[in-house]
Amino acid sequence: MELKPYIKLQLDGIVWRMEIDPVSSTLCLEVRREQDKQVSFTAADLISGKINFTGLTVDERWLTGIESAYDGVLLLHGYASEGSPTHKGLTALDGTTGEILWQDYNRTFDHLSTRGPVCYDTRFQPRKLSFVDIKTGTISGTYDGVLDQDIESRIIVPDMVTANETEHTMLPQQPFANILHKLYHNSYRIVSLHAQKTDALHQLLYIYKDGNLVFTDLLNSDIQKLQPEAFVLHDQHLIYLKNRMELNVIKLEY
Repeated sequence: MELKPYIKLQLDGIVWRMEIDPVSSTLCLEVRREQDKQVSFTAADLISGKINFTGLTVDERWLTGIESAYDGVLLLHGYASEGSPTHKGLTALDGTTGEILWQDYNRTFDHLSTRGPVCYDTRFQPRKLSFVDIKTGTISGTYDGVLDQDIESRIIVPDMVTANETEHTMLPQQPFANILHKLYHNSYRIVSLHAQKTDALHQLLYIYKDGNLVFTDLLNSDIQKLQPEAFVLHDQHLIYLKNRMELNVIKLEY
């Protein structure tokens, strides 16, 4: 059995944030290019493998980013002011076409629930949470913290563990600092680790099926410090980045 990415996309900047629409299974990326202060957005359909759009920009070049994604819509935020981390305002993009559906400069995202995004109007205190219709931007109801539930993302992140003797014998490379990230999915075992080469580190990904190595990839080379977890799993889709600039998705079929 040979595994290979069914989505492989080189991006023109560093992937700063990823969100997955829990309804449509659309993967959304926020990509930042520091040298000319330009942020862009990419969306890919995890079911079909289609790239809906990439390199999409909005009027604001830098002070915007991904807030959330839900029911085929990507929500962007602005900032209260330059240099402030506080989010303010919403812009909704069609997750398939990238078209702007609506904008609201007074409302701010709070969290995502099973009924959609929960927001509040920054002009009023105390804060009152309401549901916003993701397609139109209109208020669709009042949030009830007792009755309304947060939505499940279905995103699984790997565990960081120390490599035991069994792991050492099975892995092609010695894990640096005896640490690796590991995740089990059905008959698959996914491992990422750092390996030392001369005076630098490499970060590698290994996928095993029924105990056999079926896929490997070099994620980062010639790095000086340990990187965060290298991959996430959404349903059966394994998502990882190479050099923080290349998107790869592999389908882990039974």
